[in-house]
Amino acid sequence: MHEATVTPNGDRIRWVELPGAGTARLYLHGLGASSPVYFAAAAAHPLLAGRRSLLLDLLGFGISDRPDDFGYTLEAHADAVAAAVAAAGLDRVEVVGHSMGGAIAIVLAHRHPELVARLLLVDANLDPITPGRQRIGSSGIASYTEAEFLAEGRGEVAERVGPFWWSTMRLAGPEGLYRSALHLARGSEPAMRELLLGLDLPRTFLHPAADGEPEGVDGLRAAGVRVVAVPDCGHNIMLDNPEGFATAAAEALGVD
Repeated sequence: MHEATVTPNGDRIRWVELPGAGTARLYLHGLGASSPVYFAAAAAHPLLAGRRSLLLDLLGFGISDRPDDFGYTLEAHADAVAAAVAAAGLDRVEVVGHSMGGAIAIVLAHRHPELVARLLLVDANLDPITPGRQRIGSSGIASYTEAEFLAEGRGEVAERVGPFWWSTMRLAGPEGLYRSALHLARGSEPAMRELLLGLDLPRTFLHPAADGEPEGVDGLRAAGVRVVAVPDCGHNIMLDNPEGFATAAAEALGVD
């Protein structure tokens, strides 16, 4: 396990690292998840192995610190990730981001363009979301006030998301989970989609084939974003269809 201090208060981001050569890869997990859990098999797949790979847990999640005085905006997450990457001695990475991790990856590429060589977005959030109490994910969590979530909302969310997601979500700091969900639902400014369209680097968006093409797909393609459907999977593409994910990811990342 590796770690780096990323805030003035001394809060530390931690990651699991796989050795390799060439441009390093940074894996960013979704809301309530953990990169070593969600990405270990993918990063070690024969089609993707051989690159130095950082399976990083965002502040507030997994094995990283859980400060209760951190803002947890998409921008704050992105800057903390940039600090961790610099501390790892890297000046250029390919970023693979799932769900919220994809939204943070877009903001990272916008705020630190020298750092990101290419983006692979795995069913990432591109637009703000309207909160809804009976929904799961960021929209459900964001429907509470922070006080409500800390009092009874966390338990209600645990019942709605089910045991698989809760197995990693329960590791998240309550403040970090709530504020990350709230800011993900609100989106960045400008919104992630607008930032993505303006980036000048290779970009690929993977989505489950069963969901149909994502909203605004024509605009994504017009801006040079490759949009790729992966069969036989849901939102957690890399877990539901490891072979399909590895094949699509290897093509997107330019692996021979």
